[in-house]
Amino acid sequence: MGISKHLSLALLLLFLPAVYSIGVNYGTLGDNLPPPSQVAHFLKSRTIIDRIRIFDVNPDIIKAFANTGILVSVTLPNGEIPSLTDPRNARRWIDTNIKPFYPATKIHYICVGTEVLHWGPQNLIDNLVPAMKVLHAALVKEGFGDIKISTPHSLGILLSSDPPSNASFRPGWDVGSLAPMLEFLKETKSGFMVNPYTYFGYSPANANFCLFKPNAGLFDKATGITYTNQFDQLMDAVHVSMKKLGYPDVEIVVAETGWPSGGDPANVHANPVNAAAYIGGLMKKVNSGDGTPLMPGRKFETYIFALFNENLKGPSLDEKNFGLFRPDLTQVYNVGIEHAPLAPSPSPMAAAADGPNSSAADAPKSAASPWRDAPFFNKTIPSTGSPAKAPPTSSTTTTNTNVRATSPGATNANVVLSTRSAVAIILAVILLV
Repeated sequence: MGISKHLSLALLLLFLPAVYSIGVNYGTLGDNLPPPSQVAHFLKSRTIIDRIRIFDVNPDIIKAFANTGILVSVTLPNGEIPSLTDPRNARRWIDTNIKPFYPATKIHYICVGTEVLHWGPQNLIDNLVPAMKVLHAALVKEGFGDIKISTPHSLGILLSSDPPSNASFRPGWDVGSLAPMLEFLKETKSGFMVNPYTYFGYSPANANFCLFKPNAGLFDKATGITYTNQFDQLMDAVHVSMKKLGYPDVEIVVAETGWPSGGDPANVHANPVNAAAYIGGLMKKVNSGDGTPLMPGRKFETYIFALFNENLKGPSLDEKNFGLFRPDLTQVYNVGIEHAPLAPSPSPMAAAADGPNSSAADAPKSAASPWRDAPFFNKTIPSTGSPAKAPPTSSTTTTNTNVRATSPGATNANVVLSTRSAVAIILAVILLV
């Protein structure tokens, strides 16, 4: 084939839709959800989702994803953390929860607890990093060294995030827990997991800033950077905080982020239009490889919250409606996650049918246990009287509104090159032919 034909093929690829991939949190607080085997087949055959995170070590789910090629991250419940500081218990835990399924199921991360620093109690916080180290050592001894260890954090770990240049971790948690954790993650080449929710930083005045839409931006005087979306702001705030502890190069994993398509009447911003705008913008952001202003070129392994609308979540309707899909596997809105002939622009698929604040029709009130899935929201860490644990030497007068407080449960880039970005590789091959 001549050079002209090669170039014609390359130019054609430039106009093909981008090929995205993304991770998702697969929660199970619903009484009408499809069986794990059906979910695994659907994700593999019908979607661009290439990795999932679950909030427990459900053997039915783990087994269902065997031989699918989809990466699975599992969660060790918060309450089991202290026992895992004993090497014998760590080996038993691996023998029970990992060894029967790996490597047929591509277990990617073991999340040691969920938002442990936010929720406490202190006994769990004190044992978190030791348990991570012991569990990692047990994995290596078993020959499972490819499985990574981390733990997700709410952005309550930040003292502030506005502006990013002034961000830092909360005193007490910074050197007491996060510095040794970051050292461990650096040594094991694992990601620092955070849960940034722009939904909880929403106000009518900054709606476009939260939703990746055109806006005036947020100017950071110290760096001269104008932030055009809140996701970048939050990620750079985390990066600055890590840098202040001496760990700017540890990869950051977006363990949870999302936007509900329906909610309580007061939350008019919980609707399919906004959900599609946020998730669509997020997918473009993390798949672009552009990174953030302070982390140019960085790619972030990212997990959308959540796979399904879950009718046993509560107490708010928002919690029931974070799903990309309904239990019958139809899309709540279309941002190209389900395979289609052409990648569509983000647009609500069911806004007319669902209404801007509707919940799923199958969403009854429930007093389901909060200990199995990422359930409850907390828009701030309150300044006084909060049940959420503050670090021992920190005042809680500074709040961070981008916190989704979840009850205890749950590689660098997850991004597949788009066809556009692959063109550079194709052209390089052409020149060598």
